[in-house]
Amino acid sequence: MEQEITQIDDLKTAAKALLDFAGNEKVFLFYGGMGAGKTTFIKELCTSLGSTDNFSSPTYSIVNEYQSPAGKLFHFDFYRLKNATELLDIGIDEYLYSGNYCFIEWPQLAEVFLDGFYISVNIKVQENNRYLRASKQGT
Repeated sequence: MEQEITQIDDLKTAAKALLDFAGNEKVFLFYGGMGAGKTTFIKELCTSLGSTDNFSSPTYSIVNEYQSPAGKLFHFDFYRLKNATELLDIGIDEYLYSGNYCFIEWPQLAEVFLDGFYISVNIKVQENNRYLRASKQGT
């Protein structure tokens, strides 16, 4: 799945398209450089899932939990983590296999804990546009 985001209004359409593409998959790994729009896009995904919570970046808290009609939504930011042991300390397995939505920024350390299907989302920036490319991954 590919989606071009040229203006803020495109986020809603892109979020709904990604959720449709994902089907029953609930684990999303977000790749992209600093400032690519990962957090902003995840906020739109949460809104599309019906959450009305106040959203913020989990850079310092590592994980934020939101409520929605679809169940709990977990938003992770692993940018500051140094190794996989830190993921075990927060109980990453419990989150990933909870059946709830998990949106993970800077997911490289988490890849070793994935033992199933997930959605890989790459966000690239060219000039003022964002290009979202999603694919289904896993065994």
